[in-house]
Amino acid sequence: MDLRQVRLIPAAGGAEPAPGARSFLAARRIVLLGDSITYSGEWAEVVEAYLRIQFPAAELDLLNLGLPSETVSGLSEPGHAGGAFPRPDLAERLGRVLDMAKPDLIVACYGMNDGIYHPISEARFKSFQNGMTRLREASARRGVRVIHLTPPVFDPLPLKGRTLPAGLDEYRAPFEGYDEVLGRYSEWLLARRADGWEVVDVHGPMSRYLSERRRAEPGFVLAGDGVHAGPLGHWIIAREVLRHLGALEEITSAESADSLARLHLRSAEVLELAGKRQRALKDSWLTHVGHLRPGMVKGKPLQEAEREAAEIAGRLREIARSRDS
Repeated sequence: MDLRQVRLIPAAGGAEPAPGARSFLAARRIVLLGDSITYSGEWAEVVEAYLRIQFPAAELDLLNLGLPSETVSGLSEPGHAGGAFPRPDLAERLGRVLDMAKPDLIVACYGMNDGIYHPISEARFKSFQNGMTRLREASARRGVRVIHLTPPVFDPLPLKGRTLPAGLDEYRAPFEGYDEVLGRYSEWLLARRADGWEVVDVHGPMSRYLSERRRAEPGFVLAGDGVHAGPLGHWIIAREVLRHLGALEEITSAESADSLARLHLRSAEVLELAGKRQRALKDSWLTHVGHLRPGMVKGKPLQEAEREAAEIAGRLREIARSRDS
């Protein structure tokens, strides 16, 4: 789709969309891909809420197809999930995602699982790079654009006594310095901007926030298990995406999604409904597309889920257009 031909209408009194927002709003369907951090969905719900508030005339169709445990590298550590199953590989389902969901834009957040919680290895690093390249090439063949998010932070502090040092032959628990691996992966992704890749940095802002808070609160954590971010961590991910979308500094410097109230008095309701809409769809769509990850909820029959999501989307449009009520 030629973005120059798309007329996007911001909220009353708002500025024209930033380039990042134009790519989102010009897409008929946006598909989110990633692991359990994406699947949990909090950051994605904030992004949808912001777009609906800021651009109430836009016809948004954001579909969260994150899959817990997944990698783009195709790797899996020994004894993953207690030996119950290896990590699923995006390559196994990517073709079906592209053919069945028919996205115009993919937003991909991978990396946390891709180093399989081991120290840095050039072979594993290359697998991550190759996986990202496969994702882009497969998408490009179908005319689908990709935006990458760097991986969130790994934090060994809440796992004290349950991480492993460098130099071992096998890691059935995370390497204590695993965030250094994610830092390398992030640097590589950010360097791809020079090649025209659209990359949003999540890892850097999360790392800086964590370091700053720990100066005053040594026990502060963003993820209780060192991996899966809590609400504040998801907000930091979301606000970096919002920064990419051109959100005002008063939003992107705030400590929570409560700052969306500066844009709409009913922002909390919009956020709640955006989450409800995404949750109505994701399990049904994951089942429809198919995957190799056991233990996932199947969701409602797809047609039923689509009807429910459409009803919620209608309510969202009504609320977003009534900015002063």
